[in-house]
Amino acid sequence: MSTPSRRVLLVTHASRPDAQELAAGVATRLLSAGIGVCAPESDLVGTPLAAVEGVGAIAEHDHDIGCELVCVLGGDGTILRGAEISRGSGAPLLGVNLGHVGFLAEAEREDLDATVERICARDYTVEERMTLDVRARRNGDTVFSSWALNEVSVEKAARERMLELTVEIDGRPLSTWGCDGIVMATPTGSTAYAFSAGGPVVWPDVEALLLVPISAHALFSRPVVVGPQSHLAVQLVAGSDASAVVWCDGRRATTLPPGAQVEVERSDLPVRLARLSADVFTDRLVGKFDLPVHGWRGAARQRAAAEGAGS
Repeated sequence: MSTPSRRVLLVTHASRPDAQELAAGVATRLLSAGIGVCAPESDLVGTPLAAVEGVGAIAEHDHDIGCELVCVLGGDGTILRGAEISRGSGAPLLGVNLGHVGFLAEAEREDLDATVERICARDYTVEERMTLDVRARRNGDTVFSSWALNEVSVEKAARERMLELTVEIDGRPLSTWGCDGIVMATPTGSTAYAFSAGGPVVWPDVEALLLVPISAHALFSRPVVVGPQSHLAVQLVAGSDASAVVWCDGRRATTLPPGAQVEVERSDLPVRLARLSADVFTDRLVGKFDLPVHGWRGAARQRAAAEGAGS
């Protein structure tokens, strides 16, 4: 039997039987179209997908996946997992939303059949999203390094204790805050944790970094938007005995030692997202957050302008 020249990685929500059933159906259709299918090893343990003959397995942290596309069935958390698994492969991610908001997803559950057809036909475009590199240092030694698509957050580890953090931008101190934490986000992450913390919504095509304090007790504690080449740093103030944790996309974390400094900057390695439509971001924002737009009369004005131009 010849090896398929094309291969797709399927990533599913680990604890949702409906996602696993759908993944098995997608795998069957792709295989029947002559497209190879693989999945993370953990997704092939006692699941319907494991029963589909011809589905291969990849190691969870093997970034050399050899796939043209990563198809993710789940919510934003599962899409972030897919981005983590495929990091460095160059394969774009196409998310099918099985969750609630699913801001990173490109299709909904009811669109799954059409989505599989588009995958088979390679009928999609690809856009790149900025990511972040993060390092935590103490006394010049690196104690943690990782990356993030949405955000890097420094948060208090104990509910009853407040952190004291000094924020630095491009090598200069901005302020010291007593706070619950700080979120440093990409435009993609502006609709995630940074949004919940009171940060602005930033369009994906804007190249910028966001810094959003969480419950800061200070006169100046507004969200800050800086250029894409800026270097952000957050330092645990010496002498403070409150413990802190650094999180990347809410998935990878480590406890910070006293006096540690967390440094964040734009990564050279973006995440690639497959797009099935050319919808503007405004429409996505309205649809995902169910925003009220019933008073808008723009379409009528556009029609009237067109009719006037034709007379």
